[in-house]
Amino acid sequence: MYAQAYFAYDSKKSGGVTISHLRFGKNPIDMPYLIDAADYIACHRQSYVKRFDILRGIKDGGTFMLNCTWTDEELDKELPAKIKRAIAKNHVKFYTLNGDAIGQKLGLGTRINMVMQAAFFALAKIIPVEDAVKYLKDSIIKNYGKKGQKVVDMNNGAVDAGIKEFHEVNYPASWADAKDEVVEGRPVPEYFEKVAAPMLGQVGDDLKVSDFVGREDGTMPSGTAKFEKAGPALHVPAWDAEKCVGCMQCSFVCPHATIRPVLTTAEELAAAPEGFKAAAKAKSGKEYNVTIVVDQLDCLECGSCVNVCPAKALTMVPNDDKERAKMDFWYYAQDKVAPKANPQNKKTVIGSQFEQPLLEFSGACAGCGETPYVKLLTQLFGDRMMIANATGCSSIWGASAPVSPYTTNAKGHGPSWANSLFEDAAEFGLGMFMGVDKVRKDLADEVEAAKAVASDELQAALSDWVANMYEGEGSRERADKVVALLEKEAAGKPVLEDILEKKQYLVKRSHWIIGGDGWSYDIGYGGVDHVLAQDQDVNVLVLDTEVYSNTGGQSSKATPSAAVAQFAASGKRTKKKDLGMMAISYGYVYVAQVAMGADKNQLLKAMTEAEAYHGPSLVICYAPCINHGIRKGMGKSQTEEQLAVQCGYWDLFRYNPDLKEAGKNPFSLDSKEPDYSKFQEFLQGEVRYASLKKGFPEQAEALYAKTESDAKARRQSYVRFQKGFEA
Repeated sequence: MYAQAYFAYDSKKSGGVTISHLRFGKNPIDMPYLIDAADYIACHRQSYVKRFDILRGIKDGGTFMLNCTWTDEELDKELPAKIKRAIAKNHVKFYTLNGDAIGQKLGLGTRINMVMQAAFFALAKIIPVEDAVKYLKDSIIKNYGKKGQKVVDMNNGAVDAGIKEFHEVNYPASWADAKDEVVEGRPVPEYFEKVAAPMLGQVGDDLKVSDFVGREDGTMPSGTAKFEKAGPALHVPAWDAEKCVGCMQCSFVCPHATIRPVLTTAEELAAAPEGFKAAAKAKSGKEYNVTIVVDQLDCLECGSCVNVCPAKALTMVPNDDKERAKMDFWYYAQDKVAPKANPQNKKTVIGSQFEQPLLEFSGACAGCGETPYVKLLTQLFGDRMMIANATGCSSIWGASAPVSPYTTNAKGHGPSWANSLFEDAAEFGLGMFMGVDKVRKDLADEVEAAKAVASDELQAALSDWVANMYEGEGSRERADKVVALLEKEAAGKPVLEDILEKKQYLVKRSHWIIGGDGWSYDIGYGGVDHVLAQDQDVNVLVLDTEVYSNTGGQSSKATPSAAVAQFAASGKRTKKKDLGMMAISYGYVYVAQVAMGADKNQLLKAMTEAEAYHGPSLVICYAPCINHGIRKGMGKSQTEEQLAVQCGYWDLFRYNPDLKEAGKNPFSLDSKEPDYSKFQEFLQGEVRYASLKKGFPEQAEALYAKTESDAKARRQSYVRFQKGFEA
């Protein structure tokens, strides 16, 4: 038996679309192209039947397997007319299987690959089913044996269920004449309708060259991810207005910006759709009412919001028609509720969440540890951010073609974003800064010359701008004031007209260079070091997953001892590189190490201090990743960050050179004395460490001890460093 496989992927991270094109035969297969006529098609996620032309190319008499929670009666309501017609007209043998229920019952959660593979072999009959079961169970031992007998047993149970729990659907002949339902959709931009939608529908190959006329430079319009509305979640958070205390923890940690607070006036609340309520106990909106709204069609059901809610005001519920009707609340908040000045200080946990996130609905994994940090950055500085991104996870979820998750606020302001190579992102970002800085310095010279022809009011505004041109705080307001006066006076005055033409440069850009540890610790470290050494006003944000997350989990210099990764299958032998202390050695670099789940206030201080510092900054963020194999699940990534700090695995600190100039201690060790009794508990809670004991038991304990010893030594070096400034 010969087999051939081609795989087509979308541009999302884990949870995105994968189309597997499989061929089997008794002779060698030489077909270097995708399948366009299929005997068997399986759809592993029920929401896909409404997003894609799933049965395109199915042969007459072919087999269709749908993983879904629907009964036969519900199928008639839920399946689009196009799918029904394809089934009936092609005499398709139609089967359903509730793989998600099987996964939940067995403890596998949403991991249904073994269930669906077993069902495939039972129906496709490529080989005798008993042989298929044997081979599948052999592969389970090979792939999951090191993870323990419990994991093996769960997957074996999935195989057994997959071969017997599917159900054949006896559909009516009338499906052949099913009529398409005309649904009045929400308006979308031309780009999304003509280019993005076909690509998202996996028929991008049908696009013509002429469809890209006017788009030859390859840029994507901002804010297009919000039109996707894929609805992949089977469960979503439901909010209880009576229990909510308005702490905004849920919004703060959401990786995809799908749960947010909304501020309404009494009139807006009264005009809202039925069921749109204000939090009974929340006072954080001050003069406004506070409502928490959920985007059920973009949520990825990680449950992070539910897990951090201190008031238990959120629960995960089925994403059924009743729950999806609450999208009216989301659309009302987006379309009808007027933007409002923040009633709180945006540098606080609560106040930051009254700022619109300008990173939304990205292609990141459910429960991602990276995106909450970048989302928060956009809430603090997004209207003037300029981002140079390193290739890696942040380039995948940050630019999941064909849509952009970076968006703009009500005034049209938002981050500009560009991605360079893996190895030169830091230099790329420095080049952006230097180009903008040159234009702004030339503009300052023009401003001095312009005062001769400006009114007294404009002269005062221009003088204020020059005096504060390098201050980010209030930059937008100062620029807006100058522009308003220029628009009144510039006509016929060349120097004023030229300044007005360059008005975008009046706002101080917030320059950020963003990437992962594979870039910053390893391949791009030379560039990071070079850029930090230049003493320019750029900010580097490192999303430290301690592994090359995007390319399959290879070990990096950020990987601690004992961690199992690609190129460190028997556990890494050397300790984690201390990137922060290396940068501190320059003396003029602002450096912070943070973990959102451990201390949100320290994180906010670090970000705002780094951005305000007139020099280079480095902020290193601990980011749990799906590659870690967190036993609690990615929905507990914030809890994992908290435990990492509590047990001493990760320390929080800030080094601010401005304090040294002021004669104060520049180094603040912000995390408390660790409880090292929890250290081994932390390691055993992640497969990347726990699997070492199963694969290499004779070496594991020594490496675990080394990891803990390394962490203790690192902590003591921080304590000594802090005391050195106190002496």
